[in-house]
Amino acid sequence: MSNQDITNPADEIRKEEKYSIPSLPLPYDLETKEVLKQLNRANRKLAELKGVAQTIPNERILISSLTLQEAKDSSEVENIVTTQDDLYRAGLDPSHQFINAATKEVLFYREAINEGFRMVRNKDILTLNDIKHVQEILEQNTAGFRTTPGTQLKRENDGAVIYTPPQDGKAIVQYMSNLEQFINDDHLSQLDPLIKMAIIHHQFESIHPFYDGNGRTGRIINILYLVITGLLDLPILYLSRYITHNKGEYYRLIQAIRGKNTDNAAEWEAWILFMLKGVEVTAEDTISLVKNIGRLMAEYKNVIRPDFGSKYNHELLNGLFYHPYTKIDHVVANMQVSRQTASKYLDRIVALGLLKKEKMGKENYYINTRLMNLFIEFGQYKATEPAEVIESVHVNDITK
Repeated sequence: MSNQDITNPADEIRKEEKYSIPSLPLPYDLETKEVLKQLNRANRKLAELKGVAQTIPNERILISSLTLQEAKDSSEVENIVTTQDDLYRAGLDPSHQFINAATKEVLFYREAINEGFRMVRNKDILTLNDIKHVQEILEQNTAGFRTTPGTQLKRENDGAVIYTPPQDGKAIVQYMSNLEQFINDDHLSQLDPLIKMAIIHHQFESIHPFYDGNGRTGRIINILYLVITGLLDLPILYLSRYITHNKGEYYRLIQAIRGKNTDNAAEWEAWILFMLKGVEVTAEDTISLVKNIGRLMAEYKNVIRPDFGSKYNHELLNGLFYHPYTKIDHVVANMQVSRQTASKYLDRIVALGLLKKEKMGKENYYINTRLMNLFIEFGQYKATEPAEVIESVHVNDITK
């Protein structure tokens, strides 16, 4: 069972909505004046982010760092909460023997993003099999699309049913096939990709095709869609951060569309505006973070390179940013040096004031504290509304 943390005081979600999922494309002209204005702002910021990302010489650094932050924030939407410290310590424990359950969930999410990116990067389409594989990694099972009835979204405190997604397995496949066509066939809809992304996200969440992991899978689809449409080269947009900070509005707008089966163009417009604003804000925040990472890398290089002289290797610097919690084995693998030499290098960087040395078990590890502080500061926010928890449940008899 997966929990969805919904901050939502609106009346729209106080009772179950009888929503008939539409076939895509929608029968509305959604490129209104307000949508086009917001779309222009979002596209400008996204293009800027795409350019700024190219200033980091090793793309693996951004993919590793930012997909982990996205994984952390997306999981928090589902009330799966862990810390930066736990996440990076987990990289020092390959067996995952000492990792708590929430941290494992976040690491599975990062693995799912990375695998999804690997699948779509060079083929520019996102198939149902790709989506199933992403969810399989997230949930660590092969259940696939729902085939039996009984799934409902309920409010945890009183058990009230908020929304009942499609129950018939064949209908789920039909809805998802239509969604797959909408994602990949540009002839089916001439809408801007960012508008389509907002529609795709709502449609997927309403179909709710899996028994578990729908919310997180849906947010990974957002990232992968930006990659296959060429709006981003790397899966680095931090959209879940915006959703986490605005959960109440996010779920209220989702439910507002479900509350009207006909003539809900205004509700769709409000939803699209919300998501476009999210892209703009998130891109701007991520631009700032990427620039700060770049500045910090340059600062570290300016200290380490003259001190190490001919022994300096760019892989040493890259490793400190790819593994903010690093260890001797990482340096040995990256630089092809002995353990003694790797230990000497890391201890020297500690002496330069750029790393903090700590002990975990029998082994030392080295923390890039300034990089970690960037992530911690970036992830800070204050909830604007009290939380209300909605859970996705599967019952044997949906009529009960």
